[in-house]
Amino acid sequence: MNRKKDKGFESPRPFKLTHQVVCINNINFQRKSVIGFVELTIFPTVVNLNRIKLNSKQCRIYRVRVNDLEAPFIYNDPTLEVCHHESKQRNLNYFSSAYTAAVSAVDPDAGHGELVIKVPSELWKQGDEMNVLKVYIEFSLDQPKGGLHFVVPDVEGSMAERGAHVFSFGYQNSTRFWFPCVDSYSELCTWKLEFTVDASMVAVSCGDLVETVYTHDMRKKTFHYVLPIPTAASNISLSVGPFEILVDPYMHEVTHFCLPQLLPLLKHSMSYLHEIFEFYEEILTCRYPYSCFKTVFVDEAYVQVSSYASMSIFSTNLLHSAMIIDQTPLTRQCLAQALAQQFFGCFISRMSWADEWVLKGISGYIYGLYLKKTFGVNQYRHWIKEELDKMVEYELKMGGLPVGSNGHLTCPTPHLHFSIKHPHTLSWKYYKMFQCKAHLVMRLIENRISMEFMLQVFNKLLSLASTASSQKYQSHMWSQMLVSTHSFLKSISNVSGKDIGPLIKQWVDQSAVVKFFGSFAFNRKRNVLELEIRQDYTSSGTQKYVGPIKVTVQELDGSFNHTLQIEENSLKHDIPCHSKSRRNKKKKIPLMNGEEVDMDLSAMDADSPLLWIRIDPDMSILRKVEFEQADFMWQYQLRYERDVVAQEESILALEKFPTPASRLALTDILEQDQCFYKVRQGACFCLAKIANSMMSTWTGPPAMKSLFTRMFCCKSCPNIVKTNTFISFQSYFLQKTMPVAMAQLRDIQNLCPKDVLNFILDLIKYNDNRKNKFSDNYYRAELIDALTNSLTPAISISNEVRTVDNLNGDVRLILEEITRSLNMEKLLPSYRNTITVSCLRAIRMLQKNGHIPSDPSLFKSYAEYGHFVDVRVAALEAVVDYTRVDRSSVELQWLLNMVQNDPAHYIRHKILSMLGKNPPFTKAAESPLCNEALVDQLWKLMNSGTSHDWRLRCDAVNLYYTLFGLTRPSCLPLPELGLVLNLKEKKAVLNPTIKPEQGPDTTEMTGITMGGLITMETVSSVSMSSGVAPPPQGLKRKLDSVVGPLGSSSPEPGQVLQEEDTSKKFKIRVRISSAEDEIDMESPHDSQAFIHHHLNILERPSTPGKEPPAVDQAVLSLPVTPLPSSFGKESTSSSKHSGDHHHHHHHHEHKKKKKKKHKHKHKHKHESKDKERDSHAFSNSPASGRSVRSPSMSD
Repeated sequence: MNRKKDKGFESPRPFKLTHQVVCINNINFQRKSVIGFVELTIFPTVVNLNRIKLNSKQCRIYRVRVNDLEAPFIYNDPTLEVCHHESKQRNLNYFSSAYTAAVSAVDPDAGHGELVIKVPSELWKQGDEMNVLKVYIEFSLDQPKGGLHFVVPDVEGSMAERGAHVFSFGYQNSTRFWFPCVDSYSELCTWKLEFTVDASMVAVSCGDLVETVYTHDMRKKTFHYVLPIPTAASNISLSVGPFEILVDPYMHEVTHFCLPQLLPLLKHSMSYLHEIFEFYEEILTCRYPYSCFKTVFVDEAYVQVSSYASMSIFSTNLLHSAMIIDQTPLTRQCLAQALAQQFFGCFISRMSWADEWVLKGISGYIYGLYLKKTFGVNQYRHWIKEELDKMVEYELKMGGLPVGSNGHLTCPTPHLHFSIKHPHTLSWKYYKMFQCKAHLVMRLIENRISMEFMLQVFNKLLSLASTASSQKYQSHMWSQMLVSTHSFLKSISNVSGKDIGPLIKQWVDQSAVVKFFGSFAFNRKRNVLELEIRQDYTSSGTQKYVGPIKVTVQELDGSFNHTLQIEENSLKHDIPCHSKSRRNKKKKIPLMNGEEVDMDLSAMDADSPLLWIRIDPDMSILRKVEFEQADFMWQYQLRYERDVVAQEESILALEKFPTPASRLALTDILEQDQCFYKVRQGACFCLAKIANSMMSTWTGPPAMKSLFTRMFCCKSCPNIVKTNTFISFQSYFLQKTMPVAMAQLRDIQNLCPKDVLNFILDLIKYNDNRKNKFSDNYYRAELIDALTNSLTPAISISNEVRTVDNLNGDVRLILEEITRSLNMEKLLPSYRNTITVSCLRAIRMLQKNGHIPSDPSLFKSYAEYGHFVDVRVAALEAVVDYTRVDRSSVELQWLLNMVQNDPAHYIRHKILSMLGKNPPFTKAAESPLCNEALVDQLWKLMNSGTSHDWRLRCDAVNLYYTLFGLTRPSCLPLPELGLVLNLKEKKAVLNPTIKPEQGPDTTEMTGITMGGLITMETVSSVSMSSGVAPPPQGLKRKLDSVVGPLGSSSPEPGQVLQEEDTSKKFKIRVRISSAEDEIDMESPHDSQAFIHHHLNILERPSTPGKEPPAVDQAVLSLPVTPLPSSFGKESTSSSKHSGDHHHHHHHHEHKKKKKKKHKHKHKHKHESKDKERDSHAFSNSPASGRSVRSPSMSD
């Protein structure tokens, strides 16, 4: 695959990283701190490299040396506080654009970083020989809030006895949270990793463990790992703890690690892993790329599976014993996902965020193939249908989901409240749907070019990458290990000879799905089927589909496939029928899979040979189909179609046809052992719905009761259930589901029928698991869910006080059962506390239905840190629901405090997403909860409270959007306007009531040109578009002095950090809401804050001779800003460090020397600028408590 020259990988950095050493020599569990150093080996790719930009968040940096010379550095992280703390801005549009700009400003994919190191001038001349630079950085982390997670249980004993452990985590590229690096998936290098830990602990990291060395006193040991395969920093991880170690008995290069006392569970859960390895290696015809693989199971995991180079970190809750049924497939699926990501995601990395869909798509696709092989075609088809439905629903709700490279750039996304140009600004739900769509698109490509070619393409990508990875010292070859959309498509056309451009354009670059409505008529004279297929392509999230569509028609003579061409405006399609309707001859009817069956054809329409019709049966379009056919056709489809997707569709359709025939069809399916168990589970719930609709005409015992009795109860005593044997998983799942569905039955009074309730209570009472080799915890939990389902609202008498004494008799029985189960759980907890979870849900239902007083205190006690995570989530869900129903501000405060202070990251994420799903109020309705304090609290949370966790910050943005929408929250008072921008006439009008110290504010606002470019050639001319009113004289002067440093001519190499190389024309793009929906200009801006985040643009220089790449890519909003403030706000964290001030001085001296070199006509401005800079350099930092908008700064 020789890429076109223009499409090859071009690094945004003026250097190439070839090797990195990470050495952590102290991990303190008491203080939760880490001390260490990194050393990066860098090859400059330009002459006189004078700036090195690296990524680093929350690390305290003590010293930086380049080739043993001390080097000054500046550290500035604009994402710590997105909008300045004094900002009165409260609208989300404004926040979103500021946040996107802040993230882009330190985006490693654009060559930026939080840490800017000045290369000592002695090393510049080496640029000619292009010598290697070694950058050595000492750093420490103290109580990290992100990147590394310490789990220190609060019990007796040493750290190892307590099971204390630490592991790295993060979403997308988050390695910068725990050591300085180039945190980009496209910058590969080889690694040497050293970790010194207590002798009782084990450090697990990427690569091969070369040796472990004890210290002299034998109290500590150092683990040395080497990773010879070039890998991105984002795929490096670490976990340290008193792990028990298991070498895989089938594959000795695989090692498993778990927390103390969990070894038996680990042995069982991992006994299967080698089969997944064999499967992937076989279909990809390629060996696993690394020399070893490690799985580590940790507590309080961030996500269930996170994959890193040669190791994966899993949640310890995935481990299970041989007695557990329900968890087994889930754990195997997690293992299979992790292993698929080792090939595509860790070994093969991506060029840019726009290519992420390829990696996620391939790993999701080969995981699907594994599902198909292990769990069968039915499970696979069911999974595809589930994923497709989820994704279609999300697209229709959100109005589109672009996944591809062009999609990021060409699709405007005004319907979203977050930017999709960067992984760190996405909502978590969007990211999950994005992964889902990616693998569905891969499946569409497979439909187009065949599976064989698809696997050849993957093999080609892998073999190119493994060739490249073995080139030890030729780092320019390593870019073959990066995949891009372009190289992937090229590879497809080379292998298959097919051009799939249109397919990519339609599903990857465009963001929308297709909505089909189908109906038909049979023309007896012509013996044709007249099929009408309409589309809805006007509503949000839909597109118009033109192209082939497959229709399957089942007739008396067999099943026939037709491919129709959907044209611009064709609706009707004539399909000739094969069979003349022959009722009289008793013939078997051939089905799709070649099976021949006898059917009772009495329900059919006498004239028509059609049994049923399906549109797009293979799901080869991302679509939603609504098809109308007669009830008997759905019933035939349910009984005789052998595809589970068709059966699930017919079950859904039969809900609308409550007839005895439907009832019979569903009951038959329940009794069929050959039928896929998920279809039978669906049939249970459908049968309950039909029974409720046929309440008056229903004959015989309640639905499913006789069936359940026949299948699972004693012959002699039908109300006593047999002792459990879950040998047949089919019937186990059915036995679990039927009572839950039966509990949804209602009688004429809309109550659960008495005999159903007693039946469920008997099931609980006589449940006997003594002879069963499997655990019945999930079954018992479902029986409690059944009790919950049987609850109906209490009939309340106006003045009656709700007490347990005057409870309805049935409800009392339910409450006693729940209380008993909850108390039993405290003595004998079930696996994953499933029963507690169900009991908590049941209690909340009792409260909601008015049977017991509403009170959140029980849930709050179960939600405290220390309970099992599933229990906490269930309890929190109840508190969230209580908050909404009772409009309780106390509980809302309690939840938000937990979001800020809870030790478990997953729980914080869960609280915010549950509040988003079930919000206490929405932007549409008035609510006493909606007040200024809450707006401020949430604003603070997303602005500065969540800078350590991308996912959490996006969750907070989501919640803010759900509660207040995109514009200024309605409950806030109107502010005094500092500047009014009239977008229709594109004018900026200064408000006469401006206070004098707001001078700088307005300055920047007038520098806005509507959607245009501000080009600054020299200081004297700041070209403004004619639409903007000229600023008052004083402000004009101010503006000039602001632009001062930009206009300097021909800078030397080694220019000072705050100056840009502007010998080339410097363009700054300004986006305005009228043009591109980025910033909401209707409410006034605190532009000062807005700008802070574009400072980096002014602060980070490019290397001379190269125009800064940043400026064009990132959307910079208003970089015209007084520099002193920038200097003050380098970063609160760095100004607190003791040894940092001399760097500032260094810069100032440098600055003065520099000024003399310029023969510049605006000399007086520079002098005044210098005075100003010296007087405010430190006093302006937020740490000093002085506001950046201090009066002394104005003219």
